[in-house]
Amino acid sequence: MKYFTKNIKALLFWSALLNTGVALAQHDTLHVMAYNVLYYGDRPACQGPHSTYHNYLKTIVSYASPDVLGLEKMASIPMYSGDHSGTAPAGFADSILQYALNAAFPNKYAYCTYTNTSAADDMAILFYNKQKLGFAGITSSYINVNDFNTYKLYYLSPTLATTHDTIFLYVTLNHTVSGSSSSNAAARAAQIAGEMAAIQTKFTQLPNMINMGDFNTHNSMEACYQALVAPANAAFKFYDPPFYPDATFTYPADWDNNPSSYASCLTTSTRQSGSVPNSCGTSGGGKSWYDHLFLSGSIINNTQRISYVPHSYKTLGNDGLRTSISINDMPTNTAAPAAVISALFQMSNKYPVMTDVVVDLSPVGVNSINADKPVVTIANPTGSTLTLNFDPSYMDAEHLLTVTDVMGRAVLQKKVVVNSQQMQLPFEVMPGIYFVEVSSDEGQLTKQMIVKQ
Repeated sequence: MKYFTKNIKALLFWSALLNTGVALAQHDTLHVMAYNVLYYGDRPACQGPHSTYHNYLKTIVSYASPDVLGLEKMASIPMYSGDHSGTAPAGFADSILQYALNAAFPNKYAYCTYTNTSAADDMAILFYNKQKLGFAGITSSYINVNDFNTYKLYYLSPTLATTHDTIFLYVTLNHTVSGSSSSNAAARAAQIAGEMAAIQTKFTQLPNMINMGDFNTHNSMEACYQALVAPANAAFKFYDPPFYPDATFTYPADWDNNPSSYASCLTTSTRQSGSVPNSCGTSGGGKSWYDHLFLSGSIINNTQRISYVPHSYKTLGNDGLRTSISINDMPTNTAAPAAVISALFQMSNKYPVMTDVVVDLSPVGVNSINADKPVVTIANPTGSTLTLNFDPSYMDAEHLLTVTDVMGRAVLQKKVVVNSQQMQLPFEVMPGIYFVEVSSDEGQLTKQMIVKQ
């Protein structure tokens, strides 16, 4: 009842927000989904014909309509002619687009660059709604048994071409080593520790980032899990929404030995039998919670224009009554339409996990304290050079330039004498969100948020 009441309150809040005239123009919701698809594309097919499984995924996507979709444990796609680590047909990602994703929603999806530097027999690929998002590249990579990549997406604001004002979302995909032995747990811990170290070489603190996939953790005490929610450097802390901020559960949590306490979030397995519908993957019905969507503090606290929708986290197709039984066993599962429940049973032994985030589309713009005085404009986004454009009225005057990061720490502060309408300054800081202030004896002239790429 506690969960139900909180969920209703959250839905009413966001419904009221999005149904106001202003909110409709200034907010957009992104549906995010991570899904272990159990060697989808394997040759020979582990589960069945590829065409059949394209249709299962089409059914699931038609219902869930994700804007960001991470497919983990796909059969690896050959990276070049003669790539013997590739276990899927060449170009299989395009087949997924044609026969599953864009078959559900025409011309909606694209995929990010995928890699298999580890030469593994499975890989993860990030698909995205190209009508809302663009792909800016792979920000960081870590190789350990599998490839762990962080992808950089940006929101396609209607005014992007003129304002250059956009919002970045980083997505890290995971599929760690499975198994319950201490050596398996140590291997997972090493994988996530390496992934986190790679991320920390690119940022001074977490940006808007979702770290998602199949972590294979058996409880919250595992080093793999702790590396995400309790890192040594608190600036890189992730949050697991059902624990915080939703407070549906509390730490410590042992879902492997007490699955019924976490029944609504169990992701393994959709299948009770080890031979029905096939012998691929694990059996036993709902028994553990391996798949997660971890969110950075900026998303939880809404400090960088992307925010978590309270209680939107869910295990798709899990009605909370699946402990030790299949997704399609009795009692009748009404968590999704019957066709979707059937497709989830057939597609994989894993349930997908989903969450919603809201993008604040209100323009960042320039904020002047003197409405009748021309303002300073700043190129946005920026790279290694900070470019400021001054109105002629500022010529030959001294101003204080201050740049702070999202933690309020000054990364640049200097007095500048304006002797040209355009000024360029070195800006050698880590990628992220920064705030620029130009002030004088009259007070603050400009305060603007910029994105350092």
